[in-house]
Amino acid sequence: MAGARAALRYAKAVLRLASDQNTAEVVNNDMKLIATTIAESKDLSDMLQSPVVRSSDKKAVLLEVFKGSDSMTTNLIDTLISNKRLALLNDVAASYNQLFDELKGTQVAKVTTAVPLTDDLRVKVLAKVKELTGKDVEVENIIDETILGGFILRVGDIQYNASVANKLDTLKREFTLN
Repeated sequence: MAGARAALRYAKAVLRLASDQNTAEVVNNDMKLIATTIAESKDLSDMLQSPVVRSSDKKAVLLEVFKGSDSMTTNLIDTLISNKRLALLNDVAASYNQLFDELKGTQVAKVTTAVPLTDDLRVKVLAKVKELTGKDVEVENIIDETILGGFILRVGDIQYNASVANKLDTLKREFTLN
């Protein structure tokens, strides 16, 4: 819990500085790249969490992996290293993205499907979510074959589950109760 609060504080500070320097959009793209790269690479994630790997080695790896990042992003990495909080980098990046979206008035709609969304379906989801929330929305497609079919839509704290797996579970519960 303390780590999440610290990550949020770092993210707020970086967003404030980036907004003052008109680089918030560029830093947001860097943070998206950092969050997805760390999430997709178990080795990178393990290295960041490891107390055995020296900070100088972690910094060298991060600067090589995220070469071409904005100076604000590089300064964040330096600050996290000097404060011995580098393990929070992924959380800081995710918090920054969320705060940036709130600042811009956009929301992320997470659509979980068994197969990738088609462009046509993506447009329909965007229109429906915009109608429901009144905000600009980005669609993030999560593929989970265990839902069998249908979809699960999550926007903020609202969730709509229209998956085949959910319907089968509901039927199973009804039959076991009777």
